[in-house]
Parts: sequence; structure tokens; C-alpha cells
Amino acid sequence: MTPKTFKIKSFGCQMNVYDGDRMAELLNQRGMHAAAEGEEADLVVLNTCHIREKAADKAYSDVGRLRREDGSKPLIALAGCVAQAEGAEARRRSPMIDIVVGPQAYHRLPQMITEASLGRRPVDTDMPAISKFEAFPKRRHANPSSFLTVQEGCDKFCTYCVVPYTRGAEISRPWNDIVTEAHALVDGGAREIVLLGQNVNAWEREGRGLADLIRALAKIDGLERIRYTTSHPADMTDALIAAHGEIDELMPYLHLPVQSGSNRILKAMNRTHTAETYLAILEKMRAARPDVALSGDFIVGFPGETEEDFQSTLQIVDAVRYASAYSFKYSARPGTPAATMEDQIPREIMDDRLQRLQAKINEHQLAFNRSKVGWDTEVLVERRGKLSGQMIGRSPWLQSVHVETDAEPGEIIDVTLVAGGPNSMTGAVRTKEAA
Repeated sequence: MTPKTFKIKSFGCQMNVYDGDRMAELLNQRGMHAAAEGEEADLVVLNTCHIREKAADKAYSDVGRLRREDGSKPLIALAGCVAQAEGAEARRRSPMIDIVVGPQAYHRLPQMITEASLGRRPVDTDMPAISKFEAFPKRRHANPSSFLTVQEGCDKFCTYCVVPYTRGAEISRPWNDIVTEAHALVDGGAREIVLLGQNVNAWEREGRGLADLIRALAKIDGLERIRYTTSHPADMTDALIAAHGEIDELMPYLHLPVQSGSNRILKAMNRTHTAETYLAILEKMRAARPDVALSGDFIVGFPGETEEDFQSTLQIVDAVRYASAYSFKYSARPGTPAATMEDQIPREIMDDRLQRLQAKINEHQLAFNRSKVGWDTEVLVERRGKLSGQMIGRSPWLQSVHVETDAEPGEIIDVTLVAGGPNSMTGAVRTKEAA
């Protein structure tokens, strides 16, 4: 029987969230609708992430929990990067799985559902050149802040990373397709668009780069804010840096992963930058946009990392004074060069280093938030808070801001930032007289 209701559970990166939304739109177009909260769905799509250790084990555990008390189950589709990595093996490991679909084959999901409803168990992990986007329906509804994938895949082959194997080579979506989708998002209610890619600043078509694309999108009536993530230092061009100082719609925020402050470890990771070249990029960025909020990614406990190497990472955190950062313990991924390197770091050492790194990151994040207290700025309202009359939005620096207001999601309001905590800000609405 063809399913009539569905649930899509997306894990991991923002691109998975985008892909989950697009799959939902595709299923809606085929006459299915999302199951209500608490309602059992006829179809469950697990849109998985493979970036961390044990990701596959977690995916199969999630599959197992879908068995109902009476022994029945919904139609189950394993999607995303775990599906890409496991392929047909997924069905052998878990007979409950009906469909295995990789990140580049989502456009075939309705057809695969039909096949599964007839008792077949389809698998599609082909990696065509982003043909899936052509099959997705036009965007009709959008969140105040909406994701828009412009680039997929990675050619960098960092020794710890599975992305080149699960998402394929770097490929950029066509200019016109992106601009058309951006217009549709704004027409559907988006005030902010976040451009996505594994290496988003590697986007390039016919001699035009991401800076050119951002300039074009900034001209769309009704689009107030533009962001992009995740960037690679190797693709951080002077033109893109200059755009931060020249385009009002481009928010003063940059997420630029460095991963380690040790040049020896960066070389072992096959990162193409050094600590010095990375800091030089950020110096240019601050010259172009002095109020920019900087964010990064860090891995502790990479094979062979010494305490001296780790101290270099702490030093780069102090040098940059990140407004926010993400930090992780090294996770060996099968098939990556780092997984077979000598001098794997004991778990207890990684735990200790991660705690020390996060303490320093949190120190700088709190200092950044407190430095904004007293600033007048704009907040894009995104959702309701837990308290009566409270709304939660984002500042230009991507801080979560709690404010008492009768404004609705999608409105941009003038506020004064009155308090700064470790993870969020408090804002007070500015009156027209004060503004």
C-alpha cells in the first residue's frame, strides 16, 4: 500500500536539514502529507549523518526503535550519508529497511517508495551531477531564515573526513537555478537566506564566484540578510572578503574552520593552510568588516597530536577571540587515511583536551557577547520563546536574542542589547523616539 503520511528525521549538518525540507516538498507534491505530532506515519525517512564515529550504529539503532508494539512497522527509508556509505549492506544489516537512498538520489524517492510498496527493496547511491535539484518542486513556503544549497561535495580530501566519499566531488549549482530558488524563498516569506555547501566558498560558474552571486542575491527585493556556510580557507578570496565590507545585506559573520593551531597537525590532516596563513585571512576580514563575528571548527586528539600541538590550538583561539566555535574529539572514519595512522590518541587524553579547549572557547564567546551589550541593532524574529510574550531571533552576529515583543516571526525589529550570557543575548525593543 502506498503511504499517505510521512515523517523525515534529519541529523547532522544544515545541508541535511535543507535536503530534508526538499524531500518533504517532493512528497507533498506527490499527495503525501507530514504526520501530525504524536501521530504514527506510514513512511519514516531517516536522513543520516556520517561525520562522527558510530554514526552507522546509531542509524541502525534508530531503525530498530521504529518497530511498533504490535510488531508492525512503517515503511523505512535510510537516507543521507550513512546510506551512501553503507549502500546495499544496509539492507543486510537491518531487514527492517525498505529503501536506501544516497544524498544525490533524493529526487528518486517517490519512485522508490512506489517500488517498496510493491515489495521491492530499492537502493540508489549513484552520484550524478546534482540532477536532483531539477526534480524538486518550486519553493512555496519558507522560514524567516531559510537554507539554500549552492554547492555540494569536496575535493580537499582532508585525511579525517568522509565527505568526498559520501557527497562526491565539488560541484556548483547553476547561477540561474540559485537565483530563481532565492526569489521563490523570498516570495515564500524568507527574510534571510543562508547559502550552503560543504565548501560553499568554492562555488564557481563561468568565471563568477561566490562574491558575485551574493551581490546578485542582495538585489532581490525583500531579502534583508545573506549568510553562507561552511567555508574553506583555501577558497577565501579577496573578492569575497571585500564583499563583507561592501554589501549591507551580507551579515558580519564568518564561519571558517581551522581544525588545529599546529602546522604539523594541519599538514597531517592535509589542510592546505597554516596557522599563519589562516590568521592572515582573518586579519583581512577584520580590516574589511571590523565588527565581524568569527567562528571556527576544531578537532582535538588527531593521531600524533602532542601536548605542544594542542597548546598551539589554544594559542590560535586566544589570537582570534572567536565569537563562537565548534569543537570535537577526533573520530576515526573507516576508509579515511587518518583511521590507519599510528599514534592514535587515548580517549581520556582527548576528553581532557576537549574540556580545556571548550573552556577557552566559552570564555571568548562570553566576552564577545558582553562586548555587544549596549549596542543598538536589528533582530530577525524567528520563533516564540518559552515565556509569555517572549520571541527569539538572531542578531547580525548570529547571536540568539530573547526579547519581549508582539512582533511575529519574519519581522525585523530594532533592539538594544541589554545583557549578554554565554549562549544568548537579551534585547529590549527600541521605541521610535529612541531609534
